[in-house]
Amino acid sequence: MIPLMKNAFLHEQETKKALADFIINTDKLSMGEKCAEFEKAFAKKQGRKEAVLFNSGGSANLAMLQALKNLDRLKEGDTVGFSALTWSTNVMPIIQMGMKPVAIDCNTKTLNVMSKNLEERLKDVKLNAFFITNALGFVGDLEKIKKICKENDIIFFEDNCESLGTELPEGKTGNFGLGASFSFFVAHHMSTIEGGAVCTDDEKFAEMLRIVRANGWDRNLEIHQQKKWRGRHDVKSEFYSKYSFYDLGFNLRPTEITGFLGLYQLQFLDINIETRKKNHLYLEQFVLKNPDLIALKHSHINRLSPFGFIVLCKTPELKKEYLSRFTKAKIEVRPMIAGNIVRQPFYRKYVEESPHLPGVEFLHYNGFYCGNYPELSEDDLKVIASCLKKD
Repeated sequence: MIPLMKNAFLHEQETKKALADFIINTDKLSMGEKCAEFEKAFAKKQGRKEAVLFNSGGSANLAMLQALKNLDRLKEGDTVGFSALTWSTNVMPIIQMGMKPVAIDCNTKTLNVMSKNLEERLKDVKLNAFFITNALGFVGDLEKIKKICKENDIIFFEDNCESLGTELPEGKTGNFGLGASFSFFVAHHMSTIEGGAVCTDDEKFAEMLRIVRANGWDRNLEIHQQKKWRGRHDVKSEFYSKYSFYDLGFNLRPTEITGFLGLYQLQFLDINIETRKKNHLYLEQFVLKNPDLIALKHSHINRLSPFGFIVLCKTPELKKEYLSRFTKAKIEVRPMIAGNIVRQPFYRKYVEESPHLPGVEFLHYNGFYCGNYPELSEDDLKVIASCLKKD
């Protein structure tokens, strides 16, 4: 079988041995120095001022919405747009925070919301924020979307969990909005088993994210930030200050294992991305020669960092045929993320709106993906390629 992902880590045995040594020799496994060290290294790699580490990418999404609410940048009842081709934890926090989710259609050739999709939606509804998903390593025209959001006073932030390393001419995905979430779950571009982060250049946002991450207290803030919060709330006692809670939060903390693995896997990130890109370009050749299939557009992308390999068929009937081919070849496959998210049971339960989303409907019924990762052998790639050929 060709699984969605073969190993938990790139250079798995080497990483496991290093992790075992770390666990044996470290004095502390709860969040501490290694997490802080990884935050600095990841922020530098991404090209952002701040990175805040979480126990998952989903937690990072939840924390961003809660932080914006705590900062009074968003409030209950505000409308928050989101990419309709997305994952559950992009939409659930909008609902959980008492805000109104607004689904935005995606382009079938890029998998993503394009500026045209956003402009069309804004004709019908005013948005307070837009939470875009950079889907499966592909991306829309983020610079134009950023400009539209600025012109319309819309808070713009990104889920970059599936697109770490993708770059447009204007910069890296994850660097276009106020902040962006990242995931380090197994099968993503970099694994810490579980884990996620938010990167931002906004110091107040990062400060609030750290408060949200740890129950609402200030223990993980800089000393000058702690003094500010304690002074603002007249907390003078050092004894009570450690158990003072300044705003709404959760326990979304990672462990030192997450920090250690992040630092260790970061050294392999570029080769991981380049190998995925090489695999994609090899398999894409067979898609381009097959009239049953649609090749995704990425000419506007400077550096493609694929998450998986997407198979997009021209009809649902052809999808059924190609799914059968992949299944018979023992290649593990997945739907297009969560498909059209407005079709999900949780969404239908809590949201009355059912917008017309022709692009996402097409992707929902006509597409699927298989794994794309460095451990794929030449034989694996040939098996996948054989399933992409026209009979």
